[in-house]
Amino acid sequence: MKPGIHPTYRPVVYRDRAADFAFLTRSTATSEQTVEWTDGNTYPVIDVQVSAASHPFWTGRQRLLDTAGRVEKFRAKYARRGPQRPR
Repeated sequence: MKPGIHPTYRPVVYRDRAADFAFLTRSTATSEQTVEWTDGNTYPVIDVQVSAASHPFWTGRQRLLDTAGRVEKFRAKYARRGPQRPR
């Protein structure tokens, strides 16, 4: 690798304020904000809007679609037309 062209890869805390959840990982992302982690060290913190702790798919609060109602609506819509004439 060429020296001096790659961004700094360092520990960073990602924080999801909606779920009050944070995790420490390594990243090239930068931030002016810092937070003191449980190990006593200070790391840059990046606030995210959605993480696995708050995303509806991963938390089990996902809204299920009524697919049976959609199928019935489709059948009702095209049943009114009747058979089509051959061309």
